[in-house]
Amino acid sequence: MDLKHRQILQRNRLNLITALSPADICDGLLSKGVFTQDMIDEIQSKITRRDQARQLVIDLETRGSQAFPAFLECLRQTGQHALAELLQCGDGARLPPSVPIQPSLIPLPVQNPKYTEKPDRPDFTPSRLGPLRPERLPVPNPLSPSSETQAVRPTRQRRDSIQCYKMDASPCGICLIINNVDFDPDCDLKDRTGSDIDCDKMEKRFKALNFEVIAKRNLKYKRIRHEMASLAKRDHSAYDCCVVIILSHGTEANHNRFPGAVHGVDGPAVPVQLITNYLNGQNCPSLQGKPKLFFIQACGGGEKDTGFEVSPDEVEPSLGGIDDQMDAIPISSSSDSLSTSDELDARATLPTPSDILVSYSTFPGYVSWRDTQAGSWYVENLDCVLEENAATDDLVTMLMMVNAAVSQISAKGLYKQMPGSFNFLRKLLYFQSSLS
Repeated sequence: MDLKHRQILQRNRLNLITALSPADICDGLLSKGVFTQDMIDEIQSKITRRDQARQLVIDLETRGSQAFPAFLECLRQTGQHALAELLQCGDGARLPPSVPIQPSLIPLPVQNPKYTEKPDRPDFTPSRLGPLRPERLPVPNPLSPSSETQAVRPTRQRRDSIQCYKMDASPCGICLIINNVDFDPDCDLKDRTGSDIDCDKMEKRFKALNFEVIAKRNLKYKRIRHEMASLAKRDHSAYDCCVVIILSHGTEANHNRFPGAVHGVDGPAVPVQLITNYLNGQNCPSLQGKPKLFFIQACGGGEKDTGFEVSPDEVEPSLGGIDDQMDAIPISSSSDSLSTSDELDARATLPTPSDILVSYSTFPGYVSWRDTQAGSWYVENLDCVLEENAATDDLVTMLMMVNAAVSQISAKGLYKQMPGSFNFLRKLLYFQSSLS
């Protein structure tokens, strides 16, 4: 959808939620090809009309350039002329007195200002000077003393309090890993060589953290949704936490809470917002009040970060390898001139429900690098930080260590990457570990 049309929907979101009748226009949006049957089912699964209207508007923003005019046509065909005129004006015109109006809230745009929506395309293939090696990827801990002065690390006491989540169940919870490697040739997305290495690392790591790990490989769009729905239907009463790790290609998909989406191997992309919604307190009651963690290794766009100059004391440079690739969608063909093998992965954004944390491998709008022989920069460092620090540090602190480590790596000595998290946890989270 064009940016100006998304902004009109965002400015009038409360008016639409208040006055829109989703049941009247779903069939029209389906017949015009704006929505799929799965999307209609998702909207109709919401209990209240307001929730249905909210989901319809959220999904509408992710559709193509014809979605907005088709939506206006459906409004007029179903007699919702006041809403159609309000959106047609696009300048904050008021609804007639018969239709209640709410003050408009204008969310800040999430996408990179240089980024404009493009059709989905395959990755680039840059390269590095060699596979990732732990000795070349320092994992700085800015909050801890140096290793020379910290011979013995103290153990900590875990307890369920205002400060810490209860994390002592055995197993602690379920960890679902979705590892998409081999993409259908017709969808124009390259295979993600090296992703199996990431999957193996995360499977071993979360087993060591006392999670029941379920790894799924090469899932299509509908199968991703099916696995998430199955996970939400499980009884998590005996568990303290739930983890979802997604390794795939990604694309832009703006939502009011979580922009970004991850591709199934058949091409279509599942919005990250929808993935997180499966496990929120409303859809998965047995996880209410418990931490839900999402780790996304995928690209957030086609921009490549060349970084900025700092003093030598600020960084400890670390080069990537010859087999680095990007799990992103290129913006222009000029990037194809790079003869490297790093790939881009996707980015996403996060919802407002409590007890959710979404960690992304890269900043919104930018590429995420993956070494075909040693796995992605993000997963490599995440695994290393968890191994070294899970016994003593909370999750948010460890993710800051991952950010610091990845920020020091360079692809071809030029391109950078900056992971980040959307944190809606209410307490500190400490994993179980063999050292605790």
